[in-house]
Amino acid sequence: MTKQVSNISILGVGWLGLPLAQALIGQGYSLKGSTTTAEKLPKLQDMGIKAFQLKLSPEAEGNNWEDFLNSDILIVDIPPQTRKADLPPDFHPQQIANLLAKVAKSRIQKIIYISATSIYPDVERIVTESEPINAQNTGNTALWKAEQAIQNDSKKEYIILRLGGLLGYDRIPGRYFAGKKNLETGEVPVNYIHQDDAVGIISKLITSPHISNEIFNGVSPEHPPRKVIYKRNAEDIGFEAPTFVEKDPQDYKIVSAEKLEKVLEYHFKYPNPLDYRYSH
Repeated sequence: MTKQVSNISILGVGWLGLPLAQALIGQGYSLKGSTTTAEKLPKLQDMGIKAFQLKLSPEAEGNNWEDFLNSDILIVDIPPQTRKADLPPDFHPQQIANLLAKVAKSRIQKIIYISATSIYPDVERIVTESEPINAQNTGNTALWKAEQAIQNDSKKEYIILRLGGLLGYDRIPGRYFAGKKNLETGEVPVNYIHQDDAVGIISKLITSPHISNEIFNGVSPEHPPRKVIYKRNAEDIGFEAPTFVEKDPQDYKIVSAEKLEKVLEYHFKYPNPLDYRYSH
């Protein structure tokens, strides 16, 4: 991708997409963003985002897809919703397939797809982007199928960014387990990333037009045990810390960000999740 990027569309201006849009506007890009609810449109417009009400259910709904996709780069940041029992397992892959049909007719040059490290199987060791993943061993079938579609069915350049657990500001991991007793996952190493670093990495990908058709892990380079994180959160923010039973860690992986650090020359603002900044 050699053309100068000036227009960016973000499908899904939510917890990550909104601060990303604000950062990119601050860098001089023209920004389009989508939301599924009409109530959010005025707020996005006030922030300088050209807002669209669009939905993949999994069919593409909304009347302005052509205008929304009239950009250089499309960032796809929609949750796979794999935990919703009422949705079929192919819901997210069908969303992506229907989206790609729209993108094929657009002037989009590159797709940046926000995936997740849950795609990796729990192999109880370090995993990199070269880890062999298939339909039988993936940790997240919906994400794996979506990634396959973007790599194999799209005629556009792509970057797949597998983010760790997104935290920071109002997302405090220990708070979700405040007061819980006898948790068995205390020794499991975490694969987290702070919101600021997720925004920084995506911004760096946009300003690196020579990087295409690649997969990157976006995870803080340090992986302390979960119980240490939760205890620190409780001390810093002031809630009852959960308790843990001593148990050897199992069903885990340690996701490496070495490729991202080397290829992008990216320096993490928060390399250690113990140092994350929260608002409370």
